[in-house]
Amino acid sequence: MNYPAPVAKLIVFWTRLPGNFRGILWLSLGAFLFSVVDVFVKSLGGRFHPIEISFFRYSCGLIFLMPVFFCMGIANLKTERLPLHLLRMGLAFVAQLGIFITVIHLPLADATAFMFSKPLFTTVVAVFMLREVVSGRRWGATLIGFIGVLVLVRPGSEAINPIALVAVASAMTFAVANVLIRKMSVTEPTGRILFYYHIGGVILFGGPAAYVWTMPIGLEWLLLISIGGLTTIGIFCFMRAFTVGEANAVGPAENLRLIYATVFGFVLFSEIPSVWTVVGAAIIVASTVYIARVEAQRGR
Repeated sequence: MNYPAPVAKLIVFWTRLPGNFRGILWLSLGAFLFSVVDVFVKSLGGRFHPIEISFFRYSCGLIFLMPVFFCMGIANLKTERLPLHLLRMGLAFVAQLGIFITVIHLPLADATAFMFSKPLFTTVVAVFMLREVVSGRRWGATLIGFIGVLVLVRPGSEAINPIALVAVASAMTFAVANVLIRKMSVTEPTGRILFYYHIGGVILFGGPAAYVWTMPIGLEWLLLISIGGLTTIGIFCFMRAFTVGEANAVGPAENLRLIYATVFGFVLFSEIPSVWTVVGAAIIVASTVYIARVEAQRGR
């Protein structure tokens, strides 16, 4: 394909960058987009039910991904593992709804910190579901990471925020769903998993969304549609990041999402992270980065 000279030069410049650097840029962009989605969800949460927001997330995502599904064709979308798809979809939908509830009712920095605990739960779940062998170093880092989760929840405080428990449950449920993807990926390509995931989301949330429906007005339409669109683009950025770069080099860039969440929370919602949030998030991030490095060494 013949591109205009400026575009061609930009493409050449981009492809000459080191793979890990391109991966970091892709992941940084994806983390930023997911943070923007959280801002939209929090902004709309006072007027729209999380179920309706979830419906827009899946229906708009399905529309944006439709060209990909058409290119795959019916033959490539057929599956013989529908029960596993249904199980994974059900878990992911519950977790997604929980995350939206968390984002709406907790400060953005807190909600994002809880999301970072998914790799910790993934370690535990993978041992039982996939019979993975986990090294002592990884177990140690995982236990330290759970200390960070406890710091965020603060079980010794006078009244535990129930939304914090929803956040922990959502991270754990998403971890189970992610481990199921590993199990499915032996026979199921990514496009097929995304197809059933979005179709299922539209079907599952369609009826309840109609029951709690609030008609969007003006800019609200754009924000709700953007939740699905930006999430889809963010997923693509993450996929590209780990395609062109090494996981241990690229993965830590996702930690920028915590910085984005803190800045957005302060500027847009006047949220100031507590000392507990900073300490808990630091422990979780440090443990997950260490786990990623241990897995990279194991892979080599």
